[in-house]
Amino acid sequence: MMSKPKFWQLFKKNKLALVAMFIIVAAVLVSIFAYMIAPDNSPNANLQTVEIQSKQMGYQQLFLKLPLRNNISASLLSKCFWGTPLQHQYIPITSYTQKADSVIIQKLVDVDTSITVAYHINQVKENDADQLQQHIILKKYGLGTDAYGRDILSRLIIGTRVSLMVGIVAMFISILLGVLLGAWAGYYGGVTDKVIMWLINVMWSIPTLLLVFALTLTLGKGFWQIFIAVGLTLWVSVARLVRAQVMAAKALEYVKAATTLGFSNNRIIFKHILPNIMGPILVLAASNFATAIIVEAGLSFLGIGVQPPQPSWGLMIKENYNLIITHNALQAIIPGIAIMMLVLAINILGNALRDLLDVKDH
Repeated sequence: MMSKPKFWQLFKKNKLALVAMFIIVAAVLVSIFAYMIAPDNSPNANLQTVEIQSKQMGYQQLFLKLPLRNNISASLLSKCFWGTPLQHQYIPITSYTQKADSVIIQKLVDVDTSITVAYHINQVKENDADQLQQHIILKKYGLGTDAYGRDILSRLIIGTRVSLMVGIVAMFISILLGVLLGAWAGYYGGVTDKVIMWLINVMWSIPTLLLVFALTLTLGKGFWQIFIAVGLTLWVSVARLVRAQVMAAKALEYVKAATTLGFSNNRIIFKHILPNIMGPILVLAASNFATAIIVEAGLSFLGIGVQPPQPSWGLMIKENYNLIITHNALQAIIPGIAIMMLVLAINILGNALRDLLDVKDH
């Protein structure tokens, strides 16, 4: 096995793999700290302001921040994972004035349309020390707003979690099932091989998307259901590859030596054969990771994947695709670019690691 220093020295020579690793690490960090870096850290970045729907990139809007006085609190850990419960109502305004104990605002209703609304100062302030200026805030929308007036940048950041999680869960399920069934079929042969190959051929004959539809409808729509459904459709290619690799490895001298020494079948499979065929498995794992991200995005686009208001890159494309024929086309294209970059980075990194772990080349 290659030493870690040598592995890293060889890996650093592949500049494209380094860029891919940087993209993946950045995506992981963004998903972990999503609610800390997203401009809208409300649960699912679902703060809707219909008065400013479908605004262009870089849009800015003035708001009056009114306390909700709902006394909903959350721990730091809860805020990190699920977002901060709304403590204020944000009213879009064009201007404001203070007269005695009243705050008079011009509330934005639509483009170039506003109405006058008055609030008592006690409705605005949370305590006596508050200043009115503390409740007048300017929000910037780097990527604009969607059809519900939500911050697209925030939803893009938080949507990273869904793509990475579906990739990880689906890849784990597919690798676990595929390696186990493929290894057993290739090593034991006979009836075991025939039964597993029959199952593989049946699964292989069903179109992947159709199988995902069936599993999704069976398990129900939801966050975890889609992860499991995608994972259960990707194990077949892993099983076929592992079966062929194990059948070839059985004829090699080190396997025959291990059998002669009386090692158990499981030890031979998991400690001797599988470590020597990790290169192809790793590439297929990366491929399944990328495929799971694409399948989830497609299902969310069709409305049977992750359900609103949970942000998902595929769902964001569905919500904004009608903007492609407008001057805000980038708002629909950006989630697609994010999917493309992440999938490409995963495949590049998988291929690079395969080359490095191929013992025949070192």
